[in-house]
Amino acid sequence: MKLLDRLPWAWVALIAAWLAVAPVFPEPHLIEKLRMLMAGTLVKALDIFDLVLHAAPLVVLIAKSTRWLARRRAESVR
Repeated sequence: MKLLDRLPWAWVALIAAWLAVAPVFPEPHLIEKLRMLMAGTLVKALDIFDLVLHAAPLVVLIAKSTRWLARRRAESVR
């Protein structure tokens, strides 16, 4: 958790945004892979790896945000 706290907000946000929309044309991989997941066609190992690769920074950003909000609430209660 300390590693998550030490990650700079700007870098986490930038990398998450970049990988969420890369490549922009014709369709971002994250959107494509999520559609494949919903359709049940996400079966190739490369496609699963691609989904994990493009979604991981968003998961880190959500975890960092959640931890920051929880710590902020805990401090305001004291």
